[in-house]
Amino acid sequence: MRLSKTARGALEAEWDRYRWLWNECVAKSKAVHLHNQSTGEKRTCGPVQLAAMLTQARARTAWLREGACVPQQQVIRDFGKSPAKALKDIKARMPMRQRAGMPKYKKKRDALPTLEYTRRGFRLKNGRLHLAGQIALRVVWSRDLPAEPSSVRLYQDSTEAWYASSVVPAKTEHLPETGEVIGIDGGVRETATTTSDDHDLVHAQHGRAAAQRLARYQRMMARRQPNRGQAASKGYREAKRQTAKLHKKVARQRQDTGHKWAKRGVHDHDALAVEDFRPKFLAKTTMARKAADAAISATKTALIEMGRKHGRAVYLVHPAHTTMDCAWCGARTKHALPLSERTYACTACGAVSPRDKNSARVMLARAGLQPV
Repeated sequence: MRLSKTARGALEAEWDRYRWLWNECVAKSKAVHLHNQSTGEKRTCGPVQLAAMLTQARARTAWLREGACVPQQQVIRDFGKSPAKALKDIKARMPMRQRAGMPKYKKKRDALPTLEYTRRGFRLKNGRLHLAGQIALRVVWSRDLPAEPSSVRLYQDSTEAWYASSVVPAKTEHLPETGEVIGIDGGVRETATTTSDDHDLVHAQHGRAAAQRLARYQRMMARRQPNRGQAASKGYREAKRQTAKLHKKVARQRQDTGHKWAKRGVHDHDALAVEDFRPKFLAKTTMARKAADAAISATKTALIEMGRKHGRAVYLVHPAHTTMDCAWCGARTKHALPLSERTYACTACGAVSPRDKNSARVMLARAGLQPV
């Protein structure tokens, strides 16, 4: 979004109210929780009670009344959904000593602004986004909306740029059938190796190209880092912004590369067998930086989303033993191949092929597809 000084100030003021209300909800819920623990009572502090408190707070606080009620009511809804979700996620991932079922406070210097408006709180007119509270925003549309949005979320990223994200019903845009299928194997030497030589995705190395500039900005941050308890200087904030801007550029380059490759693969094939590769373990190896720069998960996500958009069949294949099986006869080697060995030779049928190409053909076999 291209914001004027007035619009930016209005959004920041709404965010201050949002953050204050969220922190008040956290404080009230914690107070009720401690009271129940000490007295044994079973008081509740759910969305109904918090909504009543919001009405009372708006009646006696002029600063709160100046803001629109729609995003403030959305704070209550978001807070009402967060404890259950937090408990579910925390119990699944966090150790016992770190578990907590209560949402945390949103600190001014740490939390990035985000506001959500339901259908009653916004409207689109002449390409502009009009929000409750007489806030008019000029939006640079990335594409035409296929339908009337049911909600819109405004948020600011680490580069201090504002964006609007709309929720619209998804529509499938079917493509003509080609009669082709493809198997895709993820890796580090190449981001994606396929059964078709024309659709292999080479490692673009966007992060490596930006490493020198990134190191420069990080050294600037290290030199200008404020002492504990002191406010950050203008030079430190600028170096931090430049660092975030460069990180954002690299992320967009990776996303653009994966999106274009996925679009070409989906347009040329009716069915795609993709390795369900989860490169989390690579973060503990010497290939961690190169694997992160390859953006394997982001590329796989782009392929799945593109296949869903155009009605193509995308099969996720379990990656176990894909480098040990023979794509021609199905025999499995007795030991795992080291990464340095890039050629697969089957001892049963004698087939010899590049290791990643063999794995890509294994994807097709496991998905029940046969290459044309």
